[in-house]
Amino acid sequence: MNVIDAIKREQLKAEIPEFRSGDTVKVYSKIVEGGKERTQMFEGVVIVYNGGSSDASITVRRVAHGVGIEKTFLVHSPRVEKIEVSKRGIVRRSRLFFLKDRVGKSARIRERKAAPKAS
Repeated sequence: MNVIDAIKREQLKAEIPEFRSGDTVKVYSKIVEGGKERTQMFEGVVIVYNGGSSDASITVRRVAHGVGIEKTFLVHSPRVEKIEVSKRGIVRRSRLFFLKDRVGKSARIRERKAAPKAS
């Protein structure tokens, strides 16, 4: 086994939920301002999920005050505290760059309903 692979395996987080592009997620990240550290939440639609091992990243997009904002987060970074999935979306593509050109109702993504539990 390679030494680099062993170090990468140690860096992986176990509590990452399963999500994909089109899902709406809340990403809680640590922000350092001056000497203080606080947690900031960023909620938006995952438009790109670059999978992989320890270098997996997601790009999350949201519209705030009419301006589109995109942030890229490293999933296994120590700066990312947790990721919560708010909604599951139905999309046919893995990269949703077409959402950048859309505004209003055309930028909506249909929600995937949870399957009913059989009892």
